[in-house]
Amino acid sequence: MKLAIRVVGALLALLLVLVLALAAYLYATAISPSRPVGFQQVKAADPGHPGIPLAVWYPTTAKPGFVLLGSRGMRLASDGPVDGNNLPLIVISHGTAGSALSHADTAIALAEQGFIVAAPTHPGDNLQDDRDVGRPDWLVNRARHLTRTIDAMLDTWKDRGHVDPARIGVFGLSAGATTALVSIGGKPNLTLIASHCARQPEFVCKTLSPAAYRNLAPVDWVADPRIKAAVLAAPGLGFTFEPDGLAAVRAPVQLWVGGADQTVPFASNAAVVQRLLPRPPETHIVPGAAHFSFLAPCALIGPPQFCRDQKGFDRESFHKSFNRDIADFFKKQL
Repeated sequence: MKLAIRVVGALLALLLVLVLALAAYLYATAISPSRPVGFQQVKAADPGHPGIPLAVWYPTTAKPGFVLLGSRGMRLASDGPVDGNNLPLIVISHGTAGSALSHADTAIALAEQGFIVAAPTHPGDNLQDDRDVGRPDWLVNRARHLTRTIDAMLDTWKDRGHVDPARIGVFGLSAGATTALVSIGGKPNLTLIASHCARQPEFVCKTLSPAAYRNLAPVDWVADPRIKAAVLAAPGLGFTFEPDGLAAVRAPVQLWVGGADQTVPFASNAAVVQRLLPRPPETHIVPGAAHFSFLAPCALIGPPQFCRDQKGFDRESFHKSFNRDIADFFKKQL
């Protein structure tokens, strides 16, 4: 219990640091949402496991916007009321070694358009704690985190009355996109990892221990039927869904692929997802985009390994259209 409390405390402290960095970034780059956006830090209960820190964005009536400047310096607009009722909810699942703020610009853009957005920092798979990465129950835990996030937003969040339980979507990058696929009914066969990595090594083969999956017992994958639409960016482990692991997926999908992504090769990942989905996804292949190009602009998230784009690729410019297209997709589907 003490360990769980320490883990959650460390994650909340990390999130606070990232929030302050977010405020500084917005101020430095003069980003001001066209519609006021509120922000809260809360926690989702996960019985039997550490609680899950959540970052929540929402349209608000607070003025003048996301960052408030006053005589006491800079602070976030976190106390304003939610502006609207029966608002759709989008849950964001970050990639391995990410955090709740990995896609902060996308979250802000969605909140501007009238969505409530909740992003968990996945315990055991974040930039401070990666103890779960590569374990056989890694994806099972991640998918459960999304379900617990939805539970919290519908049942215990102080503004839960503003959420429409019939309009819930998910956005995920990399391992987050794979997590999203599981949450909408995907059933990966993780025993395929060993044979695939022996035949065709790729980045995930270095992250996981392929031999550990060779004789893995069948996994009881659990979908969350409350999720009605999904946006997937650079999904990993696509090959584990062969031959029929996506047959049960019914939610519409928007799929994003980086034309210069060498981390998750197209042929063994996004191309497999695209081919196996019963309902053809809305696919966007972005010329020049690398794996981390789908993360928030680099000045916000900082670590050099997340900031490398192809020469000539303008991440900030791309994200303007990226965020707009994601919002349009969720508006159409939800």
